[in-house]
Amino acid sequence: MTPAARVQAAIEILDRIVAGQAAEQTLTGWARGNRYAGSSDRVAIRDHVFDALRRRRSAAALGGGETGRALMIGLLRQRGEDLDAVFSGGPHAPGPLTERERHTPDPGFQMPEAVAADLPDWLLPLFRESLGDRAMAVAEALRHRAPVFLRVNLGRATREAAQSRLAAEGIATEPHPLAGSALLVTANARRVQQGAAFQEGIVELQDAASQAVVERIPLCDGDRILDYCAGGGGKSLALAARANVRVFAHDIDPRRMTDLPARAKRAGVRIAQLTTDQTRTEAPFDIVLTDVPCSGSGSWRRAPEAKWTLTPDRLAELETWQSSILAQASTLVRPGGYLVYATCSLMKRENQDQIAHFLSGRTEWKQVDALQLTPLDGGDGFYCAILRCNLR
Repeated sequence: MTPAARVQAAIEILDRIVAGQAAEQTLTGWARGNRYAGSSDRVAIRDHVFDALRRRRSAAALGGGETGRALMIGLLRQRGEDLDAVFSGGPHAPGPLTERERHTPDPGFQMPEAVAADLPDWLLPLFRESLGDRAMAVAEALRHRAPVFLRVNLGRATREAAQSRLAAEGIATEPHPLAGSALLVTANARRVQQGAAFQEGIVELQDAASQAVVERIPLCDGDRILDYCAGGGGKSLALAARANVRVFAHDIDPRRMTDLPARAKRAGVRIAQLTTDQTRTEAPFDIVLTDVPCSGSGSWRRAPEAKWTLTPDRLAELETWQSSILAQASTLVRPGGYLVYATCSLMKRENQDQIAHFLSGRTEWKQVDALQLTPLDGGDGFYCAILRCNLR
């Protein structure tokens, strides 16, 4: 496909997403229906689509609308590309620019602050409240692609040995300071999952901030740990690799853990999956980790459409769930044990405010540690609070 044909494909996909279809589903459907597109074409089209979604408001302002065509015009304007070369009307290329498109935006146009930051208007005050003088820098970081990180399974290889294995497969990496197990992929990230180092369980895809949260949790050999909101099980695997511990995984929707047995086998660890009833019969645990459902604002570089589908009502609903999960999980911790609360959110309402609300009136609990990371630290935005039950 020509560069212009890739842009036209992105326009068609964006039109479907703007109409309400999920981005991943739409991209997969397009690829299945257009098998002539090679892997490099699909990668380029995907990059166009996700770049446009990360910058949806500013691209719309520069392109004159919310259609796929307008978003791509605005995105390419931001990149400084030659629009006439792309919108040429040639075979499989977008049609030529209209006079209106050519003169949008008006000379002297000044983007409102929330538009330039690519945030919904209602979220900008929350960003300022939560992040202070870092708010605009974090918003800017969210407008760019996220780096790719790997977690080295330190039970199978040192970080240096894993780097050598990856280098032999043509995958360049460098250590990242956020976590002792973290590698930043600097070249050929798309080869990782097909490589031997990944297939043999030496490395696993996991954001560096997520790894940092797991490293923060105080572990002792023999501990029984419950990952209460396990999802795909990335943190369960990381916990099992850290020490000689027993890890249990639970999720309210067990389907999210479907791939966990295969991942655990590849990593050479054992993780027991529990139903909600079984979490109670297996309790108490030394550590209960609650990586709760949240806005996902810290990971909007990876899932940019979530930035635009979040509403005040949805955020309030998530906060109610978070409070409920904290209360439920706290009953599963042994006296003297730890309750770990984590989100991939940047917002104080989902983070510090939730912990303050939980601790209010619960004198048996004390916060002993906390960690707040933003994309300015290199990985995703993450928050973690570690609470200890003082009853003995």
